[in-house]
Amino acid sequence: MNTPGQPSRVLSGMRPTGPLHLGHYHGVIKPWVELQHEHDCYYFVADWHALTTNFDVVSEYAMRDNVLDMVVDWLASGVDPELATIFIQSKVPEHAELYLLLSMISPLGWLERVPSFKDQQEKLKNKDLSTHGFLGYPVLQSADILMYRASLVPVGQDQIPHVELTRELARRFNSIFGKEEGFEDKAEKAIAKLGKRNGAKYRRLRIAYTERGDPKALKSAKEFLASMPNLSRGDRERLTGYLEGSGRQILVEPDHYVTEASKVPGTDGQKMSKSYDNAIFLRDDPNRITKLIRSMPTDPARIRRNDPGDPEKCPVWDLHKIYSNEEQKKWVCNGCTTAEIGCLDCKEPLIGHILDEQAQHIERARPYIEDKNYLTKVVADGCERAGAVAEETMKDVRHYVGTGSYR
Repeated sequence: MNTPGQPSRVLSGMRPTGPLHLGHYHGVIKPWVELQHEHDCYYFVADWHALTTNFDVVSEYAMRDNVLDMVVDWLASGVDPELATIFIQSKVPEHAELYLLLSMISPLGWLERVPSFKDQQEKLKNKDLSTHGFLGYPVLQSADILMYRASLVPVGQDQIPHVELTRELARRFNSIFGKEEGFEDKAEKAIAKLGKRNGAKYRRLRIAYTERGDPKALKSAKEFLASMPNLSRGDRERLTGYLEGSGRQILVEPDHYVTEASKVPGTDGQKMSKSYDNAIFLRDDPNRITKLIRSMPTDPARIRRNDPGDPEKCPVWDLHKIYSNEEQKKWVCNGCTTAEIGCLDCKEPLIGHILDEQAQHIERARPYIEDKNYLTKVVADGCERAGAVAEETMKDVRHYVGTGSYR
């Protein structure tokens, strides 16, 4: 949980289902690198999540290699273990415990309404997705976030519903388990500790939210509580819960942070994904990259070489937006719309940009590949730090659920 004056805590993870591709790099990792300089960041390898759709194809060695290769690419891309905590999900077993407890209170209808549930069932018909793990993976995702009391979760637009579900589960958990005995009396005593003027301000904001439903009042009240340096964590949680009518704030509701990444199309024009077999990987073979880009679909209206096209209808243009400078993008637009250049002409400079980026990334990755001891230390240190935070959260959770001690 963030205290006043501390940077916001960020939580994000990736599934080790194989090599990382350009969509991962531009859509996820580059924003991570920027966030680590301003926030308290926790980045994890979601190896349990990898089993939700790949349980029938992974093996001990494949999983281990995928995990280490992923960390190599993170480091080579600029994720700094001195600034961010890098860890492996399964090495912090508290994730499984919180997942189990959250699953006890997760309404089935909530999970079935998650947009990606039906979307992936439709797109991944070759996978066996009729499992409890696949249906419940948003709950495990919520456990990952709530474990670290993260206030920000970087996501793309398609992942916002998952963060909203996490907020709903946190609210439901707090409502069920956060009603400590004498809660309202303790909340009133906490208000008295604020002093006459601050207490009156808190009450005005609470009334504005609870009686008139003013969301600005709720936001102002939370900011006001965060600005009270002498307020204990327990009282701050009680007063936050008293605002929302939910009881004590055991688990923190996170906000989503939409990353401003450009759309990265796959070689077939769809969103780049290993599942769709349309990816260009971060450490790919140059000949394969050249062949794939040259065969990418373009504006369907350009049937013949002298037909003018529309760049906005061409997935190759989306790659130019990422890799080309303004002068080159202008050349592409003018050449396409006037048919002065053909589609292969348009693709050639793009191939060069991607191959240059790949060569630099491979060079940065080489020291980490060669020094497995350093790689292992980075992961071990990160797991230790993450485990300490997770245990602190679970002590509170066990206490309020009632599984903390039977002595």
